[in-house]
Amino acid sequence: MGFPERLKALRLESNLTQKEIAEKFGIKQPNYQQWESGKRKPTSDTLEKFSEFFGVSTDYLLGNSDYRTVEEDELSEVEMLFRATSLDMTDEEKAIFKQELLDFMKERQKLFEEDNKKS
Repeated sequence: MGFPERLKALRLESNLTQKEIAEKFGIKQPNYQQWESGKRKPTSDTLEKFSEFFGVSTDYLLGNSDYRTVEEDELSEVEMLFRATSLDMTDEEKAIFKQELLDFMKERQKLFEEDNKKS
């Protein structure tokens, strides 16, 4: 799914018409319609505005990622790393490894928050 399809899907999810979106962005409806039909490509500025408006990453909007936000994409990387690392483990070993990883992440978050309070 590319930019035109994602743009239309996000608009429909938001229960907005092309006219309403165009008004929100201060453009004419035919101009907006050209983006949804793929006849016109957005500038990086326009892409950023759509991204912020719909609360998704520009990569998602362009069709370069199936993850709506950067956080989802990063989570996926952690999941893939966990799966690759734990391939040869028993279920019990995986559970222990997962708990150790969660404990480590909580401790790092706590240290990060303490550092931010000092700054």
